[in-house]
Amino acid sequence: MTATDRTPADLLRSALATDPARPLVTFYDDATGERVELSAATLANWVAKTANLLQDELSVEPGEQVSLLLPAHWQTAVWLLACSSVGAVAAPHGDPADAAVVVSGPDTLEAARACRGERVALSLRPLGGRFPQPPEGFTDYAVEVPGQGDHFTPWTPVGPGTPALLVGGEKLTGAQVVERAAADARELGLDAGSRLMSLRGYDDWAGLSHGLLAPLAAGASVVLCRNADRLDEAALDARRESERVTRTAS
Repeated sequence: MTATDRTPADLLRSALATDPARPLVTFYDDATGERVELSAATLANWVAKTANLLQDELSVEPGEQVSLLLPAHWQTAVWLLACSSVGAVAAPHGDPADAAVVVSGPDTLEAARACRGERVALSLRPLGGRFPQPPEGFTDYAVEVPGQGDHFTPWTPVGPGTPALLVGGEKLTGAQVVERAAADARELGLDAGSRLMSLRGYDDWAGLSHGLLAPLAAGASVVLCRNADRLDEAALDARRESERVTRTAS
């Protein structure tokens, strides 16, 4: 984090400028055996493509709500940062009826149909795979995102006072998100060499902060674990050792 980092998207830009090859998000799904590691450069590329999809194809404007009906997942991290890049308000598990766009995983498609705007579906299959059969009424993210541009420029500049996140019934600006994430990073004792393993979901501020935002604010990295309740303590300890984890949030 630098003095000019005032939005979540700024935090990603700083990580990219500092060390683009450094692992930034390592994701495990212990229901499928999936492991994905994204460097700062790879994550930034996914974010740019997704932001272009939001802005150019889905016509999302600053201040509009994007409801993310998604679990703690590397693709959810992409969407959170893409919303910040555009200036949209990311609303994890927010009411689809209030959203300009809803982004749904395979288990929340029916709830997502309450959105009167654009609907995007993620299969959450390993390696970001497509749906075998695209859900009716939804854009398949894995089909549309590869063709988007690798660099993103917002039509309207996104400032620190732009609303960025709706969580726990509270709407936070980009600056407030960064400030809270930085405070959490200090409380957790994170620095640029830290590896934080998060077993939390993306349902509340703590899960979002520990699973993405606080490590970003500290210049650290995150090991994000979904379905980790399937592992015993010995397996978790082995993962901590293999991933050089320095802190755990559970």
